[in-house]
Amino acid sequence: MVAEEISQINSQDEEKIDAVAEQVEEQVSIEDTEPTAEEKAQLEDLEAQRTVLNSDAEKHKQRRDELNAETKEWKAKRDGLNAQVRELVDEAGKSREIRDGYNQKVRESKVVRDEWNQKVSEIRAKINELRPEKPEERNEVSLGQMKKDLERLELQQQTMPMGAEKEKALVKQISELAKNIAQREKTYEGDEAVKDLVQQLRDAKTKAEEAHKAVSESAEAAQSAHDKMLSLYQQADAIRKEADAAQAKFVECKQAADEEHRLHIEQIKSVHELSKSADGIKNKKSAAKKKRADVESKKEAKEIFEKFKAGEKLSTEDLMTLQKSGYL
Repeated sequence: MVAEEISQINSQDEEKIDAVAEQVEEQVSIEDTEPTAEEKAQLEDLEAQRTVLNSDAEKHKQRRDELNAETKEWKAKRDGLNAQVRELVDEAGKSREIRDGYNQKVRESKVVRDEWNQKVSEIRAKINELRPEKPEERNEVSLGQMKKDLERLELQQQTMPMGAEKEKALVKQISELAKNIAQREKTYEGDEAVKDLVQQLRDAKTKAEEAHKAVSESAEAAQSAHDKMLSLYQQADAIRKEADAAQAKFVECKQAADEEHRLHIEQIKSVHELSKSADGIKNKKSAAKKKRADVESKKEAKEIFEKFKAGEKLSTEDLMTLQKSGYL
């Protein structure tokens, strides 16, 4: 069946075959498919560059990973310090609330104390009206004057800031003066007209002293809370500075890590470019080898066809070669 097809080749087919044969002759003259010395040198240079770039890329990657780990450490430290700051600020806020509460108690107790001090003054004035000084006491400090001095000293103790020693001396002076007033008043207790007022005076003084004690205690508690609040804010400020420093290191390490990552990617891209260049040279030779193989195949087909024209018997393999080469 194949032999019949071959026998039907006309003159036009022979012209086609001759053209193919000429093409085959031209293609056989293609340059050698092995790389030239220049191409080999280029490939070696590209490989050397790629080795260096791969090494640099790996170094940048390792440094990037180290900086990223350091960045995480600084972030953890910063967050931990900021958490401490928040706790201290919250505690300081609570101390401020306690201080403000005691200051309110101070104001309230002062109002009560001032009201009782006013009552003390009013009762003393009534007593002085009902009980004039005795003639034999005219050369002594009057009871009224003694009470005025006591009021002045008590007011001084309540309103004026002073050192511990000075306050101790003032308290002693107030105590002695109050004792003298009590002794002087005791001499008048037989006077029924003022006896009730003297008791009222003592009760009013007791209330005033209780209110003053409440003022002092609340003031001390308020000051203690205020001092604690300031101490906590100072601690928070100190730790906040540490947190700010950790944040600066975090940013510094992150920026450095980003730069190392950029350089790593840049080197990898360069490696790919070099690989493409090397592949271009290698693919050019591969294409040449394939073209050479095609030329050899067509040359073989031509030789087979010449045998056929000479009347030689062809094998099945020869016929397949002719078919693949376009002769059939």
